[in-house]
Parts: sequence; C-alpha cells; structure tokens
Amino acid sequence: MLTRIDLRGSTADPRRLLPRASLDVAAAMELVRPVVEAVREHGARAVMDATQRFDGVRVDSLRVPVAEITAAVDALDPALRAALLEAIARARKVHADQRRQDVTTQVVPGGTVTQRWRPVRRVGLYVPGGLAVYPSSVVMNVVPAQVAGVASLAIASPPQRETGRPHPLVLAACGLLGVDEVYGVGGAQAIAMFGYGTAGAHAPAGGDRGPIEPGQGDCEPVDLVTGPGNIWVTAAKRLLRGVVGIDAEAGPTEIAVLADDTADPRHVAADLISQAEHDPLAASVLVTPSESLLELVEAELTRQVTATKHTERVTAALTGEQSAVVLVDDLDQGLRVVDAYGAEHLEIQTEHARAVAERVDSAGAIFVGPWSPVSLGDYCAGSNHVLPTGGCARHSSGLSVQTFLRGVQLIEYTETALRDVAGHVVTLAEAEDLPAHGQAVSARFPQ
Repeated sequence: MLTRIDLRGSTADPRRLLPRASLDVAAAMELVRPVVEAVREHGARAVMDATQRFDGVRVDSLRVPVAEITAAVDALDPALRAALLEAIARARKVHADQRRQDVTTQVVPGGTVTQRWRPVRRVGLYVPGGLAVYPSSVVMNVVPAQVAGVASLAIASPPQRETGRPHPLVLAACGLLGVDEVYGVGGAQAIAMFGYGTAGAHAPAGGDRGPIEPGQGDCEPVDLVTGPGNIWVTAAKRLLRGVVGIDAEAGPTEIAVLADDTADPRHVAADLISQAEHDPLAASVLVTPSESLLELVEAELTRQVTATKHTERVTAALTGEQSAVVLVDDLDQGLRVVDAYGAEHLEIQTEHARAVAERVDSAGAIFVGPWSPVSLGDYCAGSNHVLPTGGCARHSSGLSVQTFLRGVQLIEYTETALRDVAGHVVTLAEAEDLPAHGQAVSARFPQ
C-alpha cells in the first residue's frame, strides 16, 4: 500500500527524495485574490456572497448570537462535555508554563534594557470544517491566546448547510472557553474578514441587493490570525501577510514514524491510518531499518484499512505521492531522514525511545514510545496540535503562548551612562556614513 523508498547506502540529500504532497499555493493565491479584494472593498456583503458561492449557504448574519452558543453548550452530551473540559484543563496546565517573564538587564551602571512581553491586542482564530469537525482546534487556538493575555478573541469556522452556523460542537467548545465572538465564515473569506474587518464600504458586492447597515455584527480587524485550514485558507494567509500577522501556512497533516524491530506493527499501522483519516492529501511516512517490521506493518495496514470507517479517504492518502515507507541502514540514518523531513508529528517507536527522541532536531511534536500516539496529542496530552507542516518544522514552531506575545524592549540610560559610551556610538555612526546618528548623541554633550 505504501510506496517504498530505499535509502540504504545512499549519501544523497534526503530532502530531494522524500515524499511530499503537491500544493501550488501561489496559483491558489491568484484564485482567492478577488475574494480578498472584494471583502476589503465591500465588507460583510462580500463575505456573505463568498459564503453562498463556495459553501452553498446563504446567511443573513455572520456573527453567531450568544444565545446559540449557550444552547450548544447546554446540548452537549455529558461524556463529550467531560472530554472537552479535560482537554481544556490539560492544555491550560501545559501552556501556563510557557508564559514568559519580563527581564531587566543592567548593561552598565545607569544603563538598562528591559525585555517586556506584551500580548497581541486582538486575534482571529480559524477553526477548519470540511471533512471533519474540530472542537479540539478551538481548544488549541484559544487556550494559548488566553494564557498569553490576549484581550480580544474572535473565532471563524465554516457554516453548516443546514443551519448557516458553525458546527454545534465548535460552538459548544467556544462556550466552554468563554468565547462569545464567533462567526460562521470559512475559507479565504474568513481570513479576509479578519484582515480587513466587515465594515467595508457597505456597498453591494453583487446583484442589486441593498447595503448592510454599519454596526450590525461587524467584525473588527485583527492583528494576528492563527489556525490551520485548507489551501484556500493558506493562500489567503500568504496574501494578507503584512496586513495581519499569521502563525504559519498550514498544509495537509503529516505523521512520520521512526521505528525498529521493537515496534508493535499493529500500533504503527493504526497510527499511520489515524492521520490518513484526515484528508486524501494527508501524509503517512514510516522510516525504518527493518524489512521484517515493514512487512508486518504492510499486512496490518491491509487488515486495518478495510475495517476503518473512512476506508476510501485513508486508502487515497496512504497510496498518494505524499506517503511512503523509507528504508534506512540504521537509526542514525533514520534520524537524518526524519530531521530532513521535519514532520508535523513524529513518533519514535524504537528501543530506548526517549534517548532517540532527544537526538531529533526537527519536528513539530515528538511522541515518545508505544504509549504516546499522535491522537493523544490531538486531544488530551496537554500539548498543542496546531503544528508546522510541509517541512516547516525545520525552522518554525507550533502554536504556543509565545505565538501571541510580542517582545518590546525598554532602553533607559542616565546622562552618565550615555556619556561613557557616546564616543563608541559616534565612531560606529561615522563608519556607517550616518553622521546624524552620531550627532544625535554628541548634541547632548556640547563642548
């Protein structure tokens, strides 16, 4: 079922040989550009028109009434409510330890630099819909933002055809977290809404329908957008980068498993399937020096895929160009391969798994040993499941409290401290042919 890539004996750069899904974000940008520009010009009316066009839903209002959020919480199945509350509690515990403290450094007597950490003022959190519903993504977006101290949170999630609102489980998760600004908007139009707001010019974007009156549930522009989504969401994020901050350009989900003969093939197969279940473009990659394990995993995949609910979707993902088994000489080469791949999720199912995991440099999240599957991290490990994809773990981090904080430096020098260093400032300014820089200091100390 999985394509085989044999790197045994190879000295080539693994990045050229490892499987990846083909995504043309640049082309998608040109397709979403008219949608984004329409929202910029026409506000809520353009968002509604795009929602009707792409989601097949005609809505009269974008923002979900608070009463509907409360009703969704009240309608929760008790077991699901308990599970969500446990996920929230564990996420809060982990993210609370990520908070950063202000630090003041005395550079010289009378000269200090203070590093302050200030939360982003307002953020837009995107929760995807599509092939599945993700109340867990509400938790993963909201908790670190709240722990960081963000004062204004807005959530957007695609509307359901039946109701014109986000899925009831998404609304319930928002309610449990105390978030009441929720919009039934998905796709590129949601990112544009966050970037430009919905006030717009309040002119009709299409047909002869009248303008929406200002103030009727308008979404105020945000300073930062976070959360995963499909290629249209990613393209809109790239297009709006600079208008707003973005966390990352998320691609299809990925799992890589580094395993040796000690791994249980049933566990490996089940974990590969668990991520393939997300999307036909999801990537499942096994890296192993063991041909015997490979054969056992293949047999388990054949058995388990036929028994899973989303067989067609899983099969498409496992047989796609983005999924493979990579044969390596040993675990040392295996580590080089997984570092080059930079997986969103990396499982280590080997002997001495913790020691092996500590040698990994590039992964969004590392799941250590047989009892730490990726699906635990998706829900209740306490870690965050919004993670870098497409090899971006080689240079980027997953969502955390730090995502929602900005470092601001306070520089405070006394007259004496500035006088002591003035000569060096003037010298460096003259070396860079910026004499006015030096003059800004020397003017304070006339001869």
